Amino acid sequence: MEKNVSSPLRCTELLQRFEEKEALTMGEELRFLGVDGRDVYNITAPFEISFGIGHDERIITVIAGRVEKRGDKAKSQIVFFEENEKGEWTPVAGAQPFPLEDGFVTRIKDEIIFGGVSAYPQPTETDPNNVGYKTVFYRGTNLSSLKENQFATGPEKMKDIRLVGPLKNGKIGVFTRPQGDIGGKGKIGYLEIDRLEDLDNPEIMKNAKIIENQFATGEWGGANDLHLLSDGRIEVIGHIAYQDEPDTEGKEGAKHYYAMSFIYDPSNHTATPIEIIATIKNFPEGEAKTPQHKDVIFPSSLLRHGDGTGTLYVGLGDARAGKLERPAPLTKN
Repeated sequence: MEKNVSSPLRCTELLQRFEEKEALTMGEELRFLGVDGRDVYNITAPFEISFGIGHDERIITVIAGRVEKRGDKAKSQIVFFEENEKGEWTPVAGAQPFPLEDGFVTRIKDEIIFGGVSAYPQPTETDPNNVGYKTVFYRGTNLSSLKENQFATGPEKMKDIRLVGPLKNGKIGVFTRPQGDIGGKGKIGYLEIDRLEDLDNPEIMKNAKIIENQFATGEWGGANDLHLLSDGRIEVIGHIAYQDEPDTEGKEGAKHYYAMSFIYDPSNHTATPIEIIATIKNFPEGEAKTPQHKDVIFPSSLLRHGDGTGTLYVGLGDARAGKLERPAPLTKN
């Protein structure tokens, strides 16, 4: 495995390598109905879960998507959708939405682990509009009762906490995304816990080892989806990003987010170099939340298929959602 020990390439350099070596395959935008004109983006891949109680219980396949009225971020919800015979996605009747952003899902043994980002007003003396946020986790096997089973909360101001397991040593891998003194604008850390209950301690996140040399100065990223490989390593699907400088009038610069992947070896804390695997150019043109979000793609999940291919599910421009067929493995060994 090629270790990531040299200085990391900047996003622009990774983008050039991606565009030079890959034919531009086109994904498709997904259509969501029944949301009163609100945007749906940052979706999970489809997953199976029980729904209903008693004789009405059944297994359904759902996508969890962030639903939001444009310009009204404070009222984001995660809604669960089913696909109809026309290939459109509609809300699951009777399924409660979660007052969260950017949902994610994984399976640990026989349980579904579902989570998202809880955002809330946190005014300060210098910024009365400041927003606080943290990641919350739920566990269970039934969508009807999932909301009742919150079992852990991450640290303040930390998104992109993801779980994978059980590992070969029986533990659960936890990827974190610290910021500030440790992580700057956002780096990826890793630690292991013995059981899910151990996650309900935000202090343990401070024990995560940073995976160094992944992001150039001023750039950032995070893990979005994890896949345990047969040899014990972990394939990480995530995002890498940077933002342009403000213009001469102080207007916020455009954001640039790309889907990326790398392989992490928990046995020796090494990782392959990051590779971009998709950009906004892989999808039809469409609306964005603001002009600053036109070059934003957020890779929420990769759904692997039995033939070795995979479907990447993404948010587009913080306003739309899509999917892209990708060959697998995505990352070099």
